[in-house]
Amino acid sequence: MSSVRYIAHAGGVYTLHYHFVWCPKYRRKVLHGEIADRLKVLLQEKAEALGVTIEGLEVMPDHVHLFVSAPPTEAPQHLANQFKGYTSRVLREEFPGLKQRLPSLWSRSYYVGSAGHVSADIIQRYIEQQKRS
Repeated sequence: MSSVRYIAHAGGVYTLHYHFVWCPKYRRKVLHGEIADRLKVLLQEKAEALGVTIEGLEVMPDHVHLFVSAPPTEAPQHLANQFKGYTSRVLREEFPGLKQRLPSLWSRSYYVGSAGHVSADIIQRYIEQQKRS
């Protein structure tokens, strides 16, 4: 992401970014080669279907980092479930070895953090300054 981009929709203007991290079940190192390549394609497909822009993506053998820009109508929990559910179903169909090694592809948990071009400290100072005006 080179610069801050504001996106407008009927109700306002936004710039929301989320960093997701999730792992295969038991943190198994199964995300390599063709599986990793296919996972990247599937994540891009799902992002387009959800109206989300992928800003960054890294597939490591035992975890995935996904950095997205999303509209405010999409809850982070919904995005994580959509990405994980879709990729798990398709990858397990296309790579039967995954079904044999793991009861489910992804662990139930994930990490999500929000990111923006303004820090929490700046926002707090701005609000405090509004009180003084």
